[in-house]
Amino acid sequence: MLPNATNTEFSDSFPVMEQRMPALFVGHGSPMNAIEDNDFSQAWIDAGKRLPAPKAILCISAHWETPGTQVTAMEQPKTIHDFGGFPRQLFEMQYPAPGSPDLARLVQQTITSTSVSLNQKWGLDHGTWSVLCRMFPLANIPVIQLSLDQTQPPEVHYNLAKQLRALRQRGILILGSGNIVHNLGMAFYSDEPFDWATEFDSMAAVFIETRNHEPLIHYQKLGRSAQLSIPTNEHYLPLLYILAQQQEDETARFFANGLVYGSISMRSIWIE
Repeated sequence: MLPNATNTEFSDSFPVMEQRMPALFVGHGSPMNAIEDNDFSQAWIDAGKRLPAPKAILCISAHWETPGTQVTAMEQPKTIHDFGGFPRQLFEMQYPAPGSPDLARLVQQTITSTSVSLNQKWGLDHGTWSVLCRMFPLANIPVIQLSLDQTQPPEVHYNLAKQLRALRQRGILILGSGNIVHNLGMAFYSDEPFDWATEFDSMAAVFIETRNHEPLIHYQKLGRSAQLSIPTNEHYLPLLYILAQQQEDETARFFANGLVYGSISMRSIWIE
């Protein structure tokens, strides 16, 4: 426990509000979207302008997998350049948003299905900052990250994410960052999307629009297109964290769309 802090004090830092914050999944694709002007980066800019001002942001990024569940709890998270082979301009980018130890503790208390460890080392990886630098370029909103427990199946992630719903009523923007279709091994080998990538992206879109989350949780049963679209699931799991936020009175809509490099879906989802 932090010195002289109580459970109530962490909650009081983020009082209950009348308006529920939307929840977003962003197909983040290449880190170059942080510096390139394209349809996707523009969609993220527009989304930032339309969103109510968050009190803080909780991001679930494809690029932080851990044994067990962790949440960043430092005052000033570092900008992590977790990639290679890109222009110097990208490596020089910084996203100096503050962290929020209070929100980290609140997340720790809110998730009751498993133990959540406070992490003082990670920071903000490109799944987080490459999107947020477009949505909130001033970097003045506190940001924390929640890790993906690599030991757990998709249904555990989905059920854990449901426990985070109450945070949205406290002004917290919950953001998932990954890609519905992400087969990097096949990327760049086609000028047009692979048929299986188009098939699975379209199938997922129908399930999302019709609030049919079960097939998406158990995607392994969806056949060849799912297997090729999700060779490993770290980019897919953040989608489940955002679908789990959807409540009975909410709809899901797409605010960015498209398949790039043949095998990466940029589909992005707004739940409100």
